[in-house]
Amino acid sequence: MRTVIQILLVVAAVVITYFIYQSVQRPIEFDKAKEARYAVTIQKLKDIRKAQIAYKDVYGKFTGSWDTLVNFVAHDSVRNVRAIGELTDSMIEAKITEKKAIQMGLIIRDTVRVSVIEALFGGNYDANSLRYVPVPGEPTEFHLAQTILTTGSGIKVPLFEAKAHNNVILRGLDEQLIINMNDQRRTNDKYPGLKVGSLEEANNNAGNWE
Repeated sequence: MRTVIQILLVVAAVVITYFIYQSVQRPIEFDKAKEARYAVTIQKLKDIRKAQIAYKDVYGKFTGSWDTLVNFVAHDSVRNVRAIGELTDSMIEAKITEKKAIQMGLIIRDTVRVSVIEALFGGNYDANSLRYVPVPGEPTEFHLAQTILTTGSGIKVPLFEAKAHNNVILRGLDEQLIINMNDQRRTNDKYPGLKVGSLEEANNNAGNWE
């Protein structure tokens, strides 16, 4: 009888130890996975921001259409200034300005057009991947939108926003920890996910991780 009780006590101790270990490891493993997914999602949002800024430079506004933005990156072009030469110490001593050096042919500044994908991403880039949150599971698009904000002084400011909710970024991970994380973000009046830009204020296209 004593042996049976001892065995049961050992089993109980092992079970308790396991659950204690799991309670400690759960948040550690969750945070590790979260940081990995956040890292790749942030990089994608930075790429989206880069594409939106280039689009605005060409068309004077942002776009809220994925088809439009992807087509722009894949097939459009931007102006690029090719710089050959620079002011030397002898030119500066001779009081030759850059404008004068260009006129004299000592410096070349030539504006050429290059493909958007080459200018922004080096050419080897899947433009269509911009729209998708880079996490496991069924492909899910970032929410993309644009608007025009009129300031108190009447100035119209183009704005855009791209975002993904934690429920998408962290899907497949511990559901309760995701719920806890989202509740904490809402309590602090913060978006429960990652986003770049804003439709409510001119924030210089900042990301909420910056």
